Amino acid sequence: MTGWSGTEIWLIIVALGVATYAIRFSFLGLIGNRELPDWLLRHLRYTPVAILPALVTPGVLWPAGSDGALSLPHIAAALVAVGVGYWRKSAVLAALCGVLAFVAVSAVL
Repeated sequence: MTGWSGTEIWLIIVALGVATYAIRFSFLGLIGNRELPDWLLRHLRYTPVAILPALVTPGVLWPAGSDGALSLPHIAAALVAVGVGYWRKSAVLAALCGVLAFVAVSAVL
């Protein structure tokens, strides 16, 4: 089906596991209890803020349910979630309002 043998797939899984372990060990094992520089701590503080939109954006702009075409319910939900999140500074409330907006717009269309 994929053109990969079982051995190749297991080698890829093991290689990705080793790479993931090495990345995490570089921060946790090598740095240990040392104090991190202020500039690094400042940059690390923005990591979740950068990753969440990177994970959500493809699902909003190219949703699988509409075969990759722009979808009004997805865009409306994203705009509502961003607006509520900016206004109320609450990720949970923003997510809930985004879901409600998605359901409401989907019901109307």
